[in-house]
Amino acid sequence: MVRISEPGGFMEEPIPYRIIQDIYPVARWDSCGRYCIRVVIPDGSLLFQVSNCYMREQWLHSLLWKKSIYRYRKLLDCCTRPEILLKELKNLVDMVLSTPLQDESVFHSALNIISDVVVKGQTWMSRIVAEEVIVTISILLERTTPTSEICDFFCWHCRENPRSTVVLDICTPIVQRILKHNMDFGKYPQTRVFVQEYFLALNCQNRGDTIIKEFVDNLHGLGCKCPHPRVLQNLVNICVFAIYSIFESRKTEFLESTNAEERSSVETSSYIEWEAKLDCFINIFILLSQFDDWRASMAEMLQPVPFHENATKCRRFMSPFKEVIRNIVHDERCNVHQMVLGVREQKVGWYNLYSPGIMIEDILSENVVCDDNGDLWSFMLDRLLSCCYKRRKFLQTVVVHLGPLMLRSLRGDETCQKTLCALLEFDLIQDRDLQLQTITTLQSTASGKRHYATLCEKQMHLRQVQQKGGPRKLVLPIKSTDADVSRLLSSGSFGDLECLSLAFTQVTSACAEELIKLSSLKYLSLWSTQFDDSGLRLLSEHLPNLQALDLCETRVTDNGVATLTEMKSLRQLNLNSTQLHPETFECLKRTLPVLQECDVRYTEAWGF
Repeated sequence: MVRISEPGGFMEEPIPYRIIQDIYPVARWDSCGRYCIRVVIPDGSLLFQVSNCYMREQWLHSLLWKKSIYRYRKLLDCCTRPEILLKELKNLVDMVLSTPLQDESVFHSALNIISDVVVKGQTWMSRIVAEEVIVTISILLERTTPTSEICDFFCWHCRENPRSTVVLDICTPIVQRILKHNMDFGKYPQTRVFVQEYFLALNCQNRGDTIIKEFVDNLHGLGCKCPHPRVLQNLVNICVFAIYSIFESRKTEFLESTNAEERSSVETSSYIEWEAKLDCFINIFILLSQFDDWRASMAEMLQPVPFHENATKCRRFMSPFKEVIRNIVHDERCNVHQMVLGVREQKVGWYNLYSPGIMIEDILSENVVCDDNGDLWSFMLDRLLSCCYKRRKFLQTVVVHLGPLMLRSLRGDETCQKTLCALLEFDLIQDRDLQLQTITTLQSTASGKRHYATLCEKQMHLRQVQQKGGPRKLVLPIKSTDADVSRLLSSGSFGDLECLSLAFTQVTSACAEELIKLSSLKYLSLWSTQFDDSGLRLLSEHLPNLQALDLCETRVTDNGVATLTEMKSLRQLNLNSTQLHPETFECLKRTLPVLQECDVRYTEAWGF
């Protein structure tokens, strides 16, 4: 309605825009220089006088704009005929782009009308009509941010018709503007969802990876530095949110399933779909990490590990994401590659997440997402130690990775061998047995011997430690093989070894040839290994002084267990989850006089 601040004359009541028939300027007709606008209504006309020509033009266009907006709102509110809808939408967009008014409300009023149209249109619009609507309003959206309703409409179209040419040709400029100019997705959350669905639609195209790469390259530009500072932050924000949504939706679907069969069907039905989505956004991260000017800021944003907790435990995510971390570590700038460490000492960083395992109370805990045996982790360690992190404080955090360091040193990894030497140099391995095991590990390979000899030239006391005798306790890392056991035991003095743990390793009965040489051995753990009857027979013949033997979850049967009757000193025996039968168990109890503890849970002999 047209109102004045102080009602009077013919304007005692507001004039609704619906009754206005015409609006036009009136040229001055006297010498006083009056500037007027005439508003025609059914009962006559009103004459508005302003002070100058500029003010008259502003009033005129404002009144015409209000009158037109009222008309389009009324017309499009109930329009269901596609040809009329498209025609009037085009006229509305043309009016917005051609008006001389410079005000945000010009775009906002039009967007509100379009929002109402697309919300109602989703119930009856065909694909062709929807595409025509998108083409019509796209010119407007290249100059302003779409509303949440328009974003929902675009998301709906991208999900229903991902291979539509409209997505590739029309939506691309709109998404580019959002990425270049958006300041806060918190204010426009649906805008972020729209860009997310746009990328998924691009990924469904033929050569989807190539199309996304071309899109990212165009955003960055041909220069060595991107001219748009907001692009990287917006892209990282969108990808992190998308990956979080993927894992959160899978978690919700899994928890809402009432039984095991439903949970299995949820994982099977959504397997291909969620993997394709995940690959799409990981691919974007890889593309971003390839730009030198973006890598520093991106590494800083990824340092807190801003992903869903299930993502960092999922090998399907962590395995391809290694390429991103590798690009960050490969960067020679300290402020870039040091971002693989946690933001604080107690926080987990990418360095910890890709570690093969961590030693906790003499037990090595395996990292299930590490599928490269620690290659990337070793690369990170080499970069940090060779640049800016070779100091005592950092090496103190490395001690918890002693198991993986030893295993990779046994297999010839010089980075890990240098790290073990650094730990010995700074005297960070306090346990004497671990010190001796570390020294023996270094001496098991030619490169390790060379690094250890160089260290001994500076630290003479290390030779004295080794001359006092071998270790009494030895714990081999997870994933150790028969070859690792043979290489270690053949490279040092183990005459005093009393306790040996091979639990959760990959050894078989083939390593028994090396174990029988340990004449002083009193405790042996083979828990969860591939050890079987052939190896057990060999141990029974050559290790009669063994006092404790752990065979839990091994492949031994009654045939092998029966040979344990020759171990007259055996006090503790663990046969949990083996193929033991009651008859053999009774024979053991009769023939082993000092046997005090025997665990036979989850066997046929349990309960007898």
